[in-house]
Amino acid sequence: MKNIFYLLLISILLFANENESNNSSEFTKKEISVFDENNSAQAKELKPSYYQEIIKTTPDDNSKEKNIYLSYKSFPEKIFKNQRFEIVLKAIIPVKDYDKIETRFINSQNMNVLNPESPWIEQEDKTFENKFYFKAYENSFVIPTFQVAIYKDLQLVEVENIKPKEVSFSEIGKNIDNFSHVIAKDLVINAHKTKQYNNDELITIMDINAVESNLEDFYIKDVKEQGISKIEDNYPEQNLLYYLVLPVHAKKIDFSYYNTIEKRFVTIKIPIILENELVSTQTDLNPNKSNILLYKRVIFGSLFVVFLIIFIWKRKKIYLIFTLISCIGALIYSIPNKTSILKKDSYVYILPTKKSTIFQKTDKDYIVEVSIKRGEFVKIIVEQGDKSMIGWVKENDLIKN
Repeated sequence: MKNIFYLLLISILLFANENESNNSSEFTKKEISVFDENNSAQAKELKPSYYQEIIKTTPDDNSKEKNIYLSYKSFPEKIFKNQRFEIVLKAIIPVKDYDKIETRFINSQNMNVLNPESPWIEQEDKTFENKFYFKAYENSFVIPTFQVAIYKDLQLVEVENIKPKEVSFSEIGKNIDNFSHVIAKDLVINAHKTKQYNNDELITIMDINAVESNLEDFYIKDVKEQGISKIEDNYPEQNLLYYLVLPVHAKKIDFSYYNTIEKRFVTIKIPIILENELVSTQTDLNPNKSNILLYKRVIFGSLFVVFLIIFIWKRKKIYLIFTLISCIGALIYSIPNKTSILKKDSYVYILPTKKSTIFQKTDKDYIVEVSIKRGEFVKIIVEQGDKSMIGWVKENDLIKN
């Protein structure tokens, strides 16, 4: 009997451990299930990466009709380094049970997609088109594989890929001295102005329009100081305001761009005509370095010395008064300009008017000399080594030093 009792007790204990193990396993499975559901919900909320491939989680069913048919409507045969080029993609989507179309760009190298979020436009029933713009930087570039996916209530319905075609690549203009690095279908100079920048230099502002171009790369060789004042990019159309600081003896500006329609380099020549109203309205010369100011200092200094000698000799009050007046005049024209701090991201204008051309935007805080005030504008002088930048800024952009 005793042995039978022990056998029953051992059986009960083993049965209890087995149940506990099963319960623990079920609890663990529930935990994992909840964790996976939470992760899945979080994944749905993540913003898609346009360069990350969508992996199909279900096997392809060859017997089932496709829901996306992709093809190229336009694809270039040849491109140049830094050229913007266009690829037009066509998609036929027979089904209607979807609410979103998404495009991805897979395995691209040494190039940028300039408008990855471009929307699909329905051209006719169930047929869509999209224009994507690209820019290649190196010979070893790779155009991406296009991947188009459709979704319904954030759930992937179907995804389809189309591989890129072969395209040739070359770099042009390396041996052309006046090449501006611009490749365009068309380029036009709307207007240009030249004004005095300082005693030794002129500043020219050019207003340029171009079609299917890379105006952001515009650059003229052998001009030390130049840059973009403003650029508007409504591709395929671009507008550029560009400034050049040139020697005072410069007579013309000439540069070339590559015309993709004519397939040749087109040279543009701009005569430098200095506007005469500069002296009366802008006076873009540094007053501390002008000849007129020097003459005034010499005259008042000389008068001071002469009247002082006469006063010492004659001992008359009238000569003392003349001596004091000439001394004050010499001091006034010798006092340096006040200094201030020009804030970062401030605009520097050619003229003290709201419609004046902006020729520079500051990339940091500058300590500047403050010359004269006209309305809400103040003329400033920025010393940069052996050169000086002179222009007009809004008074609100200055911090008193």
